[in-house]
Amino acid sequence: MWLIVGLGNPGKIYAKTRHNIGFMVIDELFSKFSIPLKDKSKNFLSGAGCISGKNVILIKPVTFMNRSGVAVRDAVKKYKDIDNIIVVQDDLDLDTGVIRIRKNGSAGGHRGIESIIEITGTKEFIRVKIGISREDRIPAEDYVLSPFDKQEKPIIKEAIEKAVDAIVTILDKGASYAQNKFHKIDSIRVNCNK
Repeated sequence: MWLIVGLGNPGKIYAKTRHNIGFMVIDELFSKFSIPLKDKSKNFLSGAGCISGKNVILIKPVTFMNRSGVAVRDAVKKYKDIDNIIVVQDDLDLDTGVIRIRKNGSAGGHRGIESIIEITGTKEFIRVKIGISREDRIPAEDYVLSPFDKQEKPIIKEAIEKAVDAIVTILDKGASYAQNKFHKIDSIRVNCNK
């Protein structure tokens, strides 16, 4: 079984902020694959379903970003037969809307990923990163909690759809295949914009 985690902060005040793009992708998965959001545990909201013939659990932590690992640990305990984990996160170091897939590794300064690594004791999970860019004039901790501006919204809408496609590709053909497919697409797009 696959556990697919979208990172974000709970509450309406954070709903449309850059840091919550992981939640936005999970919401799109719930909708696109008609997976009911049924389970409201102490530290996460979840729903079970099937995507591309694979059994999946979709979760949204309600622990706030820097305690995301608590939600992931509790979900793994609850569902027991989790074989693979995909975490959807924002990334300040990628251009807005760019998708990158990583099979494992360090947190790269992302507090949610840091928490997952620290609390679960492993770096061995797949990350689907979505670029939100960076604004040098605004401290990172404030910038990630700001909403997307008007020009970014269509790019983000497309990125959410692309992230969903990336997750489906990972489930179908594996992370390496997905990396080749989606990194190539974004490299072409970024180069054309320069």
